[in-house]
Amino acid sequence: MSEELQQKLRNQLWTVANTLRGNMSAGEFMYFSLGFIFYKYLSEKIEKFADEILMDDSVTFKTLWQRCDADAEELKGDVKTECLENIGYFVEPPFLFSSIIDSIKFKENILPTLERSLKRIEDSTLGQESEEDFGGLFSDIDLASPKLGKTADDKNTLISNVLLALDDIDFGLDEASDIDILGDAYEYMISQFAAGAGKKAGEFYTPQEVSQILADIVTTGTTRLRNVYDPTCGSGSLLIRAARNGRAEDIFGQEKNPTTFNLARMNMLLHGIKFSNFSIENGDTLEADAFEDRQFDAVVANPPFSATWSADSIFLSDDRFSKAGVLAPKSKADYAFILHMVHHLNEGGTMACVAPHGVLFRGNAEGKIRQFLIETKNYIDAIIGLPANIFYGTSIPTCILVLKKCRKEDDNILFIDASKEFEKVKTQNKLRPEHIEKIVSTYRERKEIERYSHLATLDEVRENEYNLNIPRYVDTFEEEEPIDIQAVMADIKRLEAERSELDKEIEVYLKELGIVQ
Repeated sequence: MSEELQQKLRNQLWTVANTLRGNMSAGEFMYFSLGFIFYKYLSEKIEKFADEILMDDSVTFKTLWQRCDADAEELKGDVKTECLENIGYFVEPPFLFSSIIDSIKFKENILPTLERSLKRIEDSTLGQESEEDFGGLFSDIDLASPKLGKTADDKNTLISNVLLALDDIDFGLDEASDIDILGDAYEYMISQFAAGAGKKAGEFYTPQEVSQILADIVTTGTTRLRNVYDPTCGSGSLLIRAARNGRAEDIFGQEKNPTTFNLARMNMLLHGIKFSNFSIENGDTLEADAFEDRQFDAVVANPPFSATWSADSIFLSDDRFSKAGVLAPKSKADYAFILHMVHHLNEGGTMACVAPHGVLFRGNAEGKIRQFLIETKNYIDAIIGLPANIFYGTSIPTCILVLKKCRKEDDNILFIDASKEFEKVKTQNKLRPEHIEKIVSTYRERKEIERYSHLATLDEVRENEYNLNIPRYVDTFEEEEPIDIQAVMADIKRLEAERSELDKEIEVYLKELGIVQ
């Protein structure tokens, strides 16, 4: 499918979503919209899958469920088993999106049936391998919400109109096998919601350009990853990009916000990732690590900047933090996230995470942890400075930390200052493909470029007392051209003489006009 058609799908979905905006907050607006898109996707996917299974039986999914004979009942059981084993869920034809559309056309109140439909999809996975991936997926869709209308009829009319508009959109499930059409459109929707969500945007979305850099970095030097992990995965877009780049077999993530956790699982499934190939857990990564001692080939993350955490003394005996000998401050959890990620990185893997610049130079406990990572472990591989105002919800400049456990004693640390190379688009700064390419190629080739990158020895870092602030290593100062004082003075005298001559000419004109005597 061409880029033009992909853009058409994006625009169609966004137009439909906007019919729901009304009095809703950005979050409510987002989850209703994305939830209905996901429901249509699941319905179309299972109908297509079941029809293919039944092809040799000369019956369709819907017509089979209209029969009640013994053969039909046996066949229904087989179809249900096949669906649960292969796509992870099951929903009977009366509860499909297309059946809801039929009810709308007959002017019926579809809200009770729609609510049951969403619940049936979740309940079908109980006791199945896919239960954790589908349980509670639609819990954020409250069809009784007053934001949908004052009366039941108002709510029914609004939702019916939204679903009818969605029905007119072709998701392209029968088309491109190598282009993730719907997944791309879904991610575009998330980015549009993020653009209007203010400070909360950073909780669920990493800009695609930054995701691309992180994904390219952690897949450097490998053609295939066994797995990839994000401890603060938000909507899952960063995880998906890293997994696709590295052709990862399995995807692991954890997300604290229950609503965003649902969004991440929907995102996985909409990108065609099989339920058995991803594990997204709901919970606080620092306080309740869902993956304990498991290690991964690649770790990517965009943790919340300078978040608070408990910093409870019990964590001094936690393997994630104990080796550093000190805990990250309660008011700034940045290094708690970094140490957590290092703990989950395997010996040959690469970790890349976004952080505020403060992690590069702040002292006290953070300074001790930084020294531990550099001097004791030699894990820090690169520091990349990004432009300010590229993240939704914050204008602060940020950096990317790249860590590896397999570095040699004399390996240097690469510093890249990419903070000045961007394009301003409205109120946001954007990284263009050429900016991304320069960052990634400089990292991969470990190139030194004047006023852009520098390879610092560990001795240099020691001399700077383990301060990693980029300007200490990359000199971006541009000398001004020397000023010829004599030439400047001559110019001033010449201009003064010219001004004096002009004053005399003006005085002559004024006398001729009788303005002055």
